[in-house]
Amino acid sequence: MGWLKRLGYQGLSLRECMPYITGQKAGKVAAITFDDGFVNVYQNAMPVLREFGFTATNFFVSNQIGGSNEWDRPLGVLPAACMDADQIRQWLSAGHEVGAHTMDHVHLSELPEEQAFEQLLSCKEKLEAITGEVVDSFAYPYGDQNDKVRELVRKAGYGVAGGTDRRRAAGSDDLMNLPRLTVRRDDTSLHFIAKCLLR
Repeated sequence: MGWLKRLGYQGLSLRECMPYITGQKAGKVAAITFDDGFVNVYQNAMPVLREFGFTATNFFVSNQIGGSNEWDRPLGVLPAACMDADQIRQWLSAGHEVGAHTMDHVHLSELPEEQAFEQLLSCKEKLEAITGEVVDSFAYPYGDQNDKVRELVRKAGYGVAGGTDRRRAAGSDDLMNLPRLTVRRDDTSLHFIAKCLLR
C-alpha cells in the first residue's frame, strides 16, 4: 500500500473505481479487492488501508460467515477463519465495500443452472440482510465462468463481476468479467511496481 501511495495511486473499492473504469471520471486509481472474507484481512489489512486512506472490496462466501475455508479442506489447506457478521458490518462502516462470492465457494459452471443461480442470489440476499445495503459486486470463485454463468450473475442483480484475466481493466471490458491483477505474498517490491506500471 505504501508503494501504491508513492506511485500516486488512490486505492479504492471496486464500487468507487467503477466511474474511473467506465470513463465517467479521470484519475490514478487502483481497485483493491480481497476474496473469501478472511479474518486476517480484517486484522491485518484493514489497519493498513486506514493508515493510507484507502478503501477496498471484500468478496464474502455467505455460508461461511463466522466459519472457515471449508472449500479448501479437501485440498489439505489449513483452516482459516472467515469474518463474522459483526466484523462484516465493521468492515462496511470503515468505508469498505461488501461483495459476494457465492454461498459455498463453488465452481459455478459445473452446477445445474438453477443451483448456480441460487448460489448467486442467496449470497447477495444474505449479505444485504447483514449490511442493510445493496450488494452490487461479485467475484467468481476460482475464476470459473462462461457465457451462461455471466448471464446468471447479471440476472441475479449484480452490476459488476471480477474475473481472473491478469491485466488492467478498461472501459471496453465486459462488466461481468473485469480483469484483476493478483498480488501474491511472495511478490517483491519490483514485481509489485511492475504490475502497477507495465500492465
